[in-house]
Amino acid sequence: MLKNKSIRNLIILAIGYWLLAIGLQGCAKREIKNIDSKGKNIICFGDSVTLGYGAENGQDYPTVLSKMVNAPVINCGVNGDTSGEAIKRLKTDVLDREPFLVIVEFGGNDFLRRIPIEEASSNTEEIIKNIQSAGAMVAITDISADIIMSSYRKEFKRLCKKYDAIFIPSLFSGILTNPSLKSDAFHPNGEGYKIIAQRIYRAINPYLQKNALLR
Repeated sequence: MLKNKSIRNLIILAIGYWLLAIGLQGCAKREIKNIDSKGKNIICFGDSVTLGYGAENGQDYPTVLSKMVNAPVINCGVNGDTSGEAIKRLKTDVLDREPFLVIVEFGGNDFLRRIPIEEASSNTEEIIKNIQSAGAMVAITDISADIIMSSYRKEFKRLCKKYDAIFIPSLFSGILTNPSLKSDAFHPNGEGYKIIAQRIYRAINPYLQKNALLR
């Protein structure tokens, strides 16, 4: 009886170690392309959400983020930009500015203008490849809300996995449904942008810590 109990305890212990190993593996951060980037600036490349529409000066998420990281943060948000329009200014606004990490936030205007998801995905893919070719890391943000823009969420996540980019999910979670965090039906206010900055920081910080320039 005692022998059977000992065997059972060993089996339970082995299963416990196995589950722990799986859990740790699932929590591990995967490798990101250009983790050893030699660039100087974190560039926030996006539309009105990046620009900080609906908030007072200094309350946009790039400005808030700049106070959390050990690198210059440049706001390259343009109100109303689609992913296709963004490509036209990619060189001057991003590639020519010594990018270390580029946080890409597009899709909202593509969705509102009913641009086919295939076209938005192709544009985003081109943006990712050009940034990575310049030696910088890329982070793609997800501004979907439940079923709204869910196809964008799936597509951006797929691209991040394909190109070893950082995927930042659920940026607007709890914001779009909370009037106290919004300036209008879609855009956050200062408090909402603060939450977005915190979420982006949590997502990128593990990779910043891996780069010798920002430790």
